[in-house]
Amino acid sequence: MSTTTLNIPKLGQRVVLTVSPRKYDFLMELLYNFDFVQVEEEENDGDSREEIIANLQQAASDVKLIREGKLEGRPAREFLNEL
Repeated sequence: MSTTTLNIPKLGQRVVLTVSPRKYDFLMELLYNFDFVQVEEEENDGDSREEIIANLQQAASDVKLIREGKLEGRPAREFLNEL
């Protein structure tokens, strides 16, 4: 997901929009076409805190299943060779 922040200086408010990647370009084009909107794009620093936690929980669950023999793991060498 992509995140866009809209600042409203006169009102002292800030609106954060989370947009699916396939709709992001459409939203940005729409915003650029409003003469009363100034768009300043910020670099995305990566996954959100919630996404990181969810990924770690999934990884821990996978490790548990591998140890129980319910999921097949793969050798670290094989993983490193793909990088």
